[in-house]
Amino acid sequence: MKITVISGTPRKQGRTRQAAAEVAEKLQAALIDLSEEPLPLFNGTEEQTNHPAVEKLRKTAAESEAFVWITPEYHNGMSGALKNALEFLDSSDFKGKPTLLCSVCGGGKGGMNAVNQMRTVGRGLYAMIVPQQMVFDPEDFEVDGGFIRETEERLDQVLAEFQQFFLVKQ
Repeated sequence: MKITVISGTPRKQGRTRQAAAEVAEKLQAALIDLSEEPLPLFNGTEEQTNHPAVEKLRKTAAESEAFVWITPEYHNGMSGALKNALEFLDSSDFKGKPTLLCSVCGGGKGGMNAVNQMRTVGRGLYAMIVPQQMVFDPEDFEVDGGFIRETEERLDQVLAEFQQFFLVKQ
């Protein structure tokens, strides 16, 4: 099963990149890091499809059988970088493919609005959005990197449940 993790943060440093890298490693998944390969602002023109980062995104998405979307929560929603990336894709990239949603919040607000917004966009792309989700708070991270033990255990459980959807799809 080819899984792709899309890290929806435009920031080169931060917990969203850390969480995305950890999830990609645990799932042995491809990682699209939008801070490393920024996309042009989607404008719907044909010439954008020839941009190297867009070509890579579209090729990776087409070859993927499942996705994990991870975004920081900015102003009660997903990042503009993630939404922009999804604009370059369409339902043929996601239809029937298990998609796990995760958000990373700065604290106090919970990250649920970003997850709910991604769920709505995922439905519009015909993705098979799985019921389980993961929200990371600042307290979930160790100071020197990685997750605290309780978060690591919770993440392992969420990823195990996510992988059950692969059996349903086959």
